Amino acid sequence: MSRHHETEPNPGRVALHDASEDWNRVGDQALFYWDSIANIPRALAGYKKETLRLIAEISMGTGALAMIGGTVMVVGFMTLFTGGTIAVQGYSSLSDIGVEALTGFFSAFINVRIAVPVIAGIALAATIGAGATAQLGAMRVSEEIDALEVMAIKSVPYLVSTRIVAGMVAIIPLYSLAALASFLASRFATVVLYGQSSGVYDHYFSTFLIPTDILWSFVQAIVMAIAVMLIHTYYGFTTSGGPVGVGVAVGNAVRASLVVVVVVTLITSLAIYGADGNFNLAG
Repeated sequence: MSRHHETEPNPGRVALHDASEDWNRVGDQALFYWDSIANIPRALAGYKKETLRLIAEISMGTGALAMIGGTVMVVGFMTLFTGGTIAVQGYSSLSDIGVEALTGFFSAFINVRIAVPVIAGIALAATIGAGATAQLGAMRVSEEIDALEVMAIKSVPYLVSTRIVAGMVAIIPLYSLAALASFLASRFATVVLYGQSSGVYDHYFSTFLIPTDILWSFVQAIVMAIAVMLIHTYYGFTTSGGPVGVGVAVGNAVRASLVVVVVVTLITSLAIYGADGNFNLAG
């Protein structure tokens, strides 16, 4: 009995060990992020062709999936239907109090500040991010990353920093497409489906569409792209456990990046619009 009691784990010691492991993991992740960002100049200088290839792959997809599964199509369709939904909900809600003419304001305000950034971030995590995790994870379990190191090719600049640069470059036209798709869908739903005068819609839309809001929205999208690429490349780069481990890494990365997308939206909204909303609804 005494020998049995001696071999039982101490709950306090186990909890302390788990907490230490969690902090070590956070430290490793932070060091990986720093190393990846610090190696961006090296990636731009030494791996230009790889960076261009990744930009094309991220934007349009490859093979048969390029027609329906490329990031352009996914982001475009998601924001298109989101913009239409905002117009439908906005017109229906505003018509209840007799101010359906303000649907254009509704579209200009919500699409730019909330809907398009969040939906674009989710689409990035589900397409660009998940693909990067799967690619790097497959390379890790098949020992391709180790082979690169043996050939004196630094794996972080070649595999990670290039993907971060590609994500930052690709997000600009992708986000432009997303914003345009949401604007067009909102106008189509309001003017064509509900029959509102196009002049009324365009007047309120252009009146309340603040150019600086669009610029801040682009900044938010770039920050999201960097965060998504950092998270997904980390989970892919540190994959273990064979093919099953790749699937686990993709799931963990998607969950983490979805949380980060919402957190980035909250933080940027507080930073930009928290003190002064830069908005006046007046006649």
